[in-house]
Amino acid sequence: MGSIFKPKAPALPPPPAPIEAPEAELSPEEKAKIKAEQDAIIRRRKGRKSTILTGPLGIQESEEEKLKTLLGE
Repeated sequence: MGSIFKPKAPALPPPPAPIEAPEAELSPEEKAKIKAEQDAIIRRRKGRKSTILTGPLGIQESEEEKLKTLLGE
């Protein structure tokens, strides 16, 4: 019965209008700098992945690597 006598919450004000971001024009130098940074990130991200010889289908080695060597198989 206590809920009948509780005061009601005031109505919320309407949300502000969204602000449109101005379109940024990048100079060719800035585009080249961004491209170089992204390439560096991709190179660093590769890391150990390029040294792993297995994939979803098992060991990924060429026919030359399967041949016997002088010191062992």
